[in-house]
Amino acid sequence: MKKTARIREYGIQIGKLPRGEKNLITDVPGVKVGHVTLSREGLQTGVTAILPHDGNLFRDKVVAATHVINGFGKSIGLMQVDELGTLETPIVLTNTLNVGLAADGLVEYMLQQNPEIGVKTGTVNPVVCECNDAYLNDVRNRGVKQAHIKQAIEKASADFQEGAVGAGRGMSCYHLKGGIGSSSRVISLRDVDFTLGVLVLSNFGERGDLLVDGRKMGREIEECLQSQSFEKDKGSVIVVMATDAPVSDRQLKRILRRGVVGLARTGSYLGTGSGDVLVGFTNANRVQHFEEAPVVSQQVLNENLIDDFFRAMAEATEEAVLNSMVSAEAVTGIRQHHRETLAHYLTTLVE
Repeated sequence: MKKTARIREYGIQIGKLPRGEKNLITDVPGVKVGHVTLSREGLQTGVTAILPHDGNLFRDKVVAATHVINGFGKSIGLMQVDELGTLETPIVLTNTLNVGLAADGLVEYMLQQNPEIGVKTGTVNPVVCECNDAYLNDVRNRGVKQAHIKQAIEKASADFQEGAVGAGRGMSCYHLKGGIGSSSRVISLRDVDFTLGVLVLSNFGERGDLLVDGRKMGREIEECLQSQSFEKDKGSVIVVMATDAPVSDRQLKRILRRGVVGLARTGSYLGTGSGDVLVGFTNANRVQHFEEAPVVSQQVLNENLIDDFFRAMAEATEEAVLNSMVSAEAVTGIRQHHRETLAHYLTTLVE
């Protein structure tokens, strides 16, 4: 796997909580991420799949929740996750006009894995989220196909690339190159350690607003370029959070809401044309599809100790966004549109 730079390698330390071993969402045991990247001329897009655990997710569901900051988006499956508090498929990320095709591919994969769906039991709730990569990608081409969904799931691993890969291939962030980024935090509660990991698909922001650990980096970049960007924020961001802490779906939703703090710390004001969606799960609490017991038990976090999870969510989201930008390569796409990477400017602006 090609190694890419991350924000810490520029001497920038985000937050104060300790990071996981890899500083990735996959520091949460069992979580895996897979990509399929499509890159040829005007086609600059792809698929990213997040798997909560190695087992059969339909039969062994995870407790989950969502939070929509700004609803300018075309996601599928969020309503049922909120209603039932469970996730029963991998989470698939792609571009806006490929959401339907991605959902078809995810349903087909789940049907292959579970012959009882639609026969001995109900249907399945595919979860697909999107951002619009039309600045760099020929989005009308709808290059993502059903087979790519299965490939991304089957490629899933604890080690994965960040930046201009998978669903992040054609994304822009602060009018620089965006994409896939990740980070994690370790929370110690009375000698018990838990991990919270975040993966973002970044595609939002106006260049002059960019903050890097509080520094007005966007303005410095514009001074360096001797030009001001007049592009408005028409993008989106998807934030996926995973943890191994035993929390309820209500507690997950509370933690997810703190992702907005991390986004704001990078300079986002969450514009009206931005679809800002957060999805979170814990693989510590499971729900069996064919449960027969009339009463089941789950452990939940002592609410008095939840503040460190709030901090972890804010810190990991902020760092994941920055990692998505510095890990990316510059991309030239459709109509010769170009996005330079943040790393190109950090080299000269960070002493």
